[in-house]
Amino acid sequence: MSDADDKNGGDDNDPRDLTDKTSILQSDTFKLRLAQAGQAPPSIVMLVGPVASVGRQWPIEDTDRIIGRAPTAHIFVDDKSVSKFHAKLVMAGGDVSLIDLESTNKTVVNGRQIQALVPHKLHNNDQIKVGNIIFKFLERGSIETVASAATFDRAQTDALTGIANRGALQSKAPELFKRSELLGVPFTFMIFDIDRFKSINDTYGHLAGDYVLKEIAKVISGKLIRGNDFFARFGGEEFALLLLGSPPRQAEEIAERIRATIEGHEFQFEGQSIPTTISVGIAFKAQGDPAWEFIYERADKALFHSKNSGRNRVSVAG
Repeated sequence: MSDADDKNGGDDNDPRDLTDKTSILQSDTFKLRLAQAGQAPPSIVMLVGPVASVGRQWPIEDTDRIIGRAPTAHIFVDDKSVSKFHAKLVMAGGDVSLIDLESTNKTVVNGRQIQALVPHKLHNNDQIKVGNIIFKFLERGSIETVASAATFDRAQTDALTGIANRGALQSKAPELFKRSELLGVPFTFMIFDIDRFKSINDTYGHLAGDYVLKEIAKVISGKLIRGNDFFARFGGEEFALLLLGSPPRQAEEIAERIRATIEGHEFQFEGQSIPTTISVGIAFKAQGDPAWEFIYERADKALFHSKNSGRNRVSVAG
């Protein structure tokens, strides 16, 4: 039995009886968190599961929120121990109940298996086990809801640019890949990097290089992508964009628009103009691709082709 299982079992170890450690906050910060918590809906937080999703929080703002392995589940969990439609969260009159949907590996609350298709009312800090995955339930107005959401957001955000980081992308990409399979819609992986970025750092200084990275993220996220596109800093001077549902021609048009916009943008740092261009590689999901990484590898080769063909261009994987 795992440590997580051990902690969840038995009457003497009811997680509701455990107290969480609290940190001493400055009064203004504490008041702000109290105000935010007052508006926070009930939610569940993943405690044990896929590394990229541990700490992620799902607010329960509507009834019938499905937990499952199906990409269409409201709370998608990429783990084989979880049924496609494992359990359902139902909210009524301010209370939240959990219903097991006749799952293969059952649903357990605080160490006790709940009966299939029978609502089980949840209480603050209840621990929910679906398959091998463990969540914690937080009631409406819990200050921990605000704190845990902020912690997870920081872990998923690039500190310099404020957009998603590589870890967030590696969590999102498999989810979108599976949705594209289920829905039968295109999936595009676009990767680009800044041309001669080392030269920018050497010529204008590293603060100027940081400025260029932040400005590119600001321009693209603010003007050039749609709400359902996923944009991330992949590392160093590399960025990635995931598109779900865009036909290949439209994806190429988006890539060219991004390239042309960056080329024409005025990058001004401390009175100096910094000429900046990017090279782009695109790949599309093909029949038979077993995972998103195969698409990424093709996009990376297309990027390499752009760099070797003169830079400041878009190349599409063959």
